[in-house]
Amino acid sequence: MISRRSMLAGGLALPALAGCGGQPTTQSAAYSPGQTRPGLDAVIDISHNVTVTSFAAVRRSNILAVIHKVTEGGDWFDPSYSSRRRQAEAAGLLWGGYHFGTRQYSGEQQAASFLSACQPGPQTVMALDLEPNDANPRNTMRLDQAEAFVLAVQKATGRLPMLYAHPAWADGEIYGRRRISLGASVRPGSILARCDLWLADYRETPRLPVAWADRGWKLWQYVADETSQNFAYGSEPRHVEGVGHCDRNMYNGDVASLNRWWKNGGRG
Repeated sequence: MISRRSMLAGGLALPALAGCGGQPTTQSAAYSPGQTRPGLDAVIDISHNVTVTSFAAVRRSNILAVIHKVTEGGDWFDPSYSSRRRQAEAAGLLWGGYHFGTRQYSGEQQAASFLSACQPGPQTVMALDLEPNDANPRNTMRLDQAEAFVLAVQKATGRLPMLYAHPAWADGEIYGRRRISLGASVRPGSILARCDLWLADYRETPRLPVAWADRGWKLWQYVADETSQNFAYGSEPRHVEGVGHCDRNMYNGDVASLNRWWKNGGRG
């Protein structure tokens, strides 16, 4: 996932990409004393690139839920997903899985690969990671492929996955150092706009994509690659014990709401 920060012309802070679990390279922006982040800071996301020593320690760090990478494209499967799922759930953590979308396979094929590996139960939150493929921009997932992926997941499970995206990308803007775009914005009322938004934005106040202007975000990834040496917003470390580094996410609600939403598979 998006994991480092960069600046574009006009002062718009946008993350550059290194893939989920990339090593930290910059200090996070300072945060003014006395300010608090909106929502519940209790969700992390990781992949096989992240060292996990203890999910019990993760849970003791006041983390309630983990979202783990499952698949990428149509032929790559995260080798640590299944074993970590058992360990995390045994430690009392809520569990979710995400797919990194690419271009070389159809949306339907990617959904089939994701579902076969994710094995979502009724309490598994699912997500599609729709972002530029920084390592190979020509292999970036198209808008129609994302729509096909979401429809296939809904048909198979009766549930929509979350959509992970940066606001500039979702709004079809030119993005990043390679100056690529999704080609069109996510339209209000479209199948993608019906998905709960997992917003990636590392500014102090996140921007909402147009398609979610009325709904807001469900999760906000406010910082990536959080470690004890590289932490966000002020002097208090938010490093999570039990993992080497992780992306941290706010949930738009309280503990009771998070548990209800998650245990309903990300519905309601």
